[in-house]
Amino acid sequence: MTVAAALLFTPTASAVDRVDTSKLRKGVTTSGILQHMRALQRRANANGGTRAATTPGYEASLDYVEARLKRAGYKVSRDPFPFASWEQNGPALLQREGQAPFVEGTDYVIAQFSGSGTVTAPIVTTGTAQLPPPGGPGSGTDGCEASDWAGQTLTGKIALIQRGFCAFVDKINVAKSLGAAAVLIFNDGGTDREEAFQIGAPPFIGIPVAMTSNDVGEALYTAAQAGTVNLTFNVTTTTEEVTQHNLIADSKGGDKERTIVVGGHLDSVDEGPGINDNGSGTGSILEMAEEIAQLKKKPRNHLRFAFWGAEEAGLIGSTEYVQNLIDSGEIDDIEANLNFDMLASPNFVRFVYDGDNSTGEGDVGPPGSAEIEQVFLKYFQRKGLPVEPTAFDGRSDYGPFIAPAAFVAAGGLFSGAEGVKTEEQAATYGGAAGSWYDPCYHQACDTFNTVVYQPPLDAQGLEEGQQAADAAAMHGNAPKGLGQLADAAAHTAWTLARSKSPLVGPADARAARSKKARKKFKVAYRRAAMRHEYRGGLAIR
Repeated sequence: MTVAAALLFTPTASAVDRVDTSKLRKGVTTSGILQHMRALQRRANANGGTRAATTPGYEASLDYVEARLKRAGYKVSRDPFPFASWEQNGPALLQREGQAPFVEGTDYVIAQFSGSGTVTAPIVTTGTAQLPPPGGPGSGTDGCEASDWAGQTLTGKIALIQRGFCAFVDKINVAKSLGAAAVLIFNDGGTDREEAFQIGAPPFIGIPVAMTSNDVGEALYTAAQAGTVNLTFNVTTTTEEVTQHNLIADSKGGDKERTIVVGGHLDSVDEGPGINDNGSGTGSILEMAEEIAQLKKKPRNHLRFAFWGAEEAGLIGSTEYVQNLIDSGEIDDIEANLNFDMLASPNFVRFVYDGDNSTGEGDVGPPGSAEIEQVFLKYFQRKGLPVEPTAFDGRSDYGPFIAPAAFVAAGGLFSGAEGVKTEEQAATYGGAAGSWYDPCYHQACDTFNTVVYQPPLDAQGLEEGQQAADAAAMHGNAPKGLGQLADAAAHTAWTLARSKSPLVGPADARAARSKKARKKFKVAYRRAAMRHEYRGGLAIR
């Protein structure tokens, strides 16, 4: 994205009413948001340095946000959803007969929610995977359907499957249903797809599951085509069913048939406190909610603030919440979802969710998504702030809302994660080209100090050989971007809450929810999913 392209990402006409949001934006301050982010850091400090789902740090974060919202006068509830806690109880073993064991953490990584067991058996493949996939990384369909295994016997054997476009859990479930005693999924090669990493297996899957590197997987696959390859796979794990909670806060007034859900995830990854990801979104939404409660004008449309749980495990909390709305029929009362995930990246770019797919990198969102995008764009244009689009591909908690079964308009903002900043972007937004937007993304260094000052020199996302210079170039950058994005978030949320005009008129809404329209969107949604991975703690495909 060049500077010129960023400047040309400009608004078009929109049906949403213009609303004066100046009082709210004056009340929503960077210092107020940072106060909440500091509070979340304290709770991580007191609980092992993390706020991940199922941990005391997450519960302490829930308590803090809940208390603040109740004090502000909201109707607050904890929304339960089923989840599982998982632990690997010691080193694993993966060894080919007659050879040295593979190296755990390099050659292979045990999947989260892998079952326990010792399996000594031949590996079995579909025999139809292409190395590498001719359509490029992520295009292969190996093991996605039971029919892929035609002519093969999986019972009691170790299924070896190439990574591809369908979800890891789908590949694992298919193999288990056909009798596999263990599953290995190997990375499919290409840029950033060589190494083994931790994937997610279905909770309570009951069989050992791991991912291998591309080199290990391809070598095993090739050997299996020439003859029998026996492996021993041993791992001991513990999985327990637990209940986790989203936190939901409702305004006292407003038309409930035009509910605006403003959300972001509350949990962090296991590795750290998650103060940018997503203490920044949490703090911004909480500050916004508290300031809205102080306004004399009340929402014309119902406002619901949502703090999602277990996002980093694969959008679990928001998915369960949306499914409950679908089952109850209440999904028809949701006019829009705004999602704010990572607003304080030290090497930030002002990204706006591309609801109309002007870039062609995702797909067009449900009706109303383009209109939400325009509200953001018009705001930034008035402020003279260049912005750039980010693919509208469902890789955060808005994903369940835009999925075909829900089909809710959505939009949001993002300051960047593990993407690398370009020279053009550095010229526009400051910071350092060649380093990640958030050099501490999903690491222990995603802390309050990093947000307020700069990343430490051992941050993974700093450019090799330029660590000191790049970190210095980011000094004090995150609060600047946070303030700009939080103001735009507050502006858009209050605009939708006060707008008399609906995002989609009744006739358009009926047409959009027709069987034909949903089917068309479902195809497009799946096509977009093939091109992108989940951006949370675990990739899902």
